[in-house]
Amino acid sequence: MATAGNAVHREPWNKGKIVGQKAPFKLKDIWALRVRLQMENRVRELALFNLGIDSKLRGCDLVSLRVRDICHGDQVASRALVMQHKTQRPVQFEITPVTRDAVLKRIKHAGLRPEDFMFPSRIHDSPHLGTRQYARILGGWVEELGLDPAEYGTHSMRRTKATLIYRRTKNLRAVQRLLGHSKLESTVRYLGIEVDDALEISEQTEI
Repeated sequence: MATAGNAVHREPWNKGKIVGQKAPFKLKDIWALRVRLQMENRVRELALFNLGIDSKLRGCDLVSLRVRDICHGDQVASRALVMQHKTQRPVQFEITPVTRDAVLKRIKHAGLRPEDFMFPSRIHDSPHLGTRQYARILGGWVEELGLDPAEYGTHSMRRTKATLIYRRTKNLRAVQRLLGHSKLESTVRYLGIEVDDALEISEQTEI
């Protein structure tokens, strides 16, 4: 046993590892992956990717989306409202034209009905894609893009559009609503910006 004067030196568990918030995807990465998925006719993955970017949903909410959550009849809605599992608070998001096209193609390709999950699991004992399966799929995307897998995770999808909107508008309150956060401080931490700077910007942009 080591004494106080001769303590065994242990490396910190996180030495050399990137911890904390995962990086958002850059626009060039978004379009590069979209083009790849389209060219390779990876219909399911393209719908999953586009919905993940547009919705800004947590992984557990994204994988459990049903067709009826984002469609009105046989048309994909331009906006959707879903209840978040973690907070039990509703959150609304826009579905852009490029995502609507991908979702509609996915529904037709898989023959999905309104009550079906958008991303049924291929594992028999699970009704829809699991968060671990989602994370593995995302890991494949990161590898295909030649990015560092240590820097990206499922939260990268949730952060991407929120970060782009914040950089363009500096409107923290709007981003807070889009992410479904109950506290502004949660949004500040999520975006990785300084609290004092964020609150000052928020006051300046509040309508």
